[in-house]
Amino acid sequence: MRRVEAAQTLKLVVSYDGTEFAGWQVQPGERTVQGELEAALGRLLGRPVRATAAGRTDAGVHAEGQVVSFPLAAGERLPARAFVHGLNGLLPEDLAVRSAGPAPAGFDARRSARGKLYRYRIANQPVRAPLDRRTHWLVFQPLDLAAMRAAATDFLGEHDFSALRAADCPARTAVRRLDRVDLCADPAGQIVLEIRGTAFLKHMVRAIAGTLVEVGRGRFAPDIVPGLLAGRNRALAGPTAPAHGLCLVEVYYE
Repeated sequence: MRRVEAAQTLKLVVSYDGTEFAGWQVQPGERTVQGELEAALGRLLGRPVRATAAGRTDAGVHAEGQVVSFPLAAGERLPARAFVHGLNGLLPEDLAVRSAGPAPAGFDARRSARGKLYRYRIANQPVRAPLDRRTHWLVFQPLDLAAMRAAATDFLGEHDFSALRAADCPARTAVRRLDRVDLCADPAGQIVLEIRGTAFLKHMVRAIAGTLVEVGRGRFAPDIVPGLLAGRNRALAGPTAPAHGLCLVEVYYE
């Protein structure tokens, strides 16, 4: 049985339905992913634990592959799999540990990350879709997928994304690089936007999704993106898409 060595950093991959959470980060009087996970870790290890995530998801945002790290104390030799089964026995139903194991020396879930993949889901149907209401943005007006795809390609590469960040975004620079911006759809009206980049600004993916939907509605021209990025004016971009359509799919490391 493989055991986690003493004084190592442990890496967890967790998933959660963000509907009932006020985001990742601990907040007084709020139910958060970090709060629930740290409470379960504290019960399992018998001591306070501070966990670091690869990124702070907002209230309502989901995750399939959020990565979390925390230091083990000297002498803690629980099998790695005990953190999966043990924690899942203590966590609520909308939060689960998918895997656990020792991390390389110096690993930090946030600082060691080299990229993330996000998925944004849209249900483009003429009537309500009750089964999708917690995981998709319900858009009833028909969307022009070809126009949205044409606009999406202009987000690729390195740009100043000031026009697509929250007003209270704490990042010192708005320059980010996107390596993948893909849109696909099925005949039932399910549209999936996948965005992979080295790092993201607050609300950046949701602002991109909102802008592309405005293109699909015909309110923006498909060639709007270069001018939007150059202008750096958030007021000229599309709305911030609802949080519940967004999911953190994977975090990449060297």
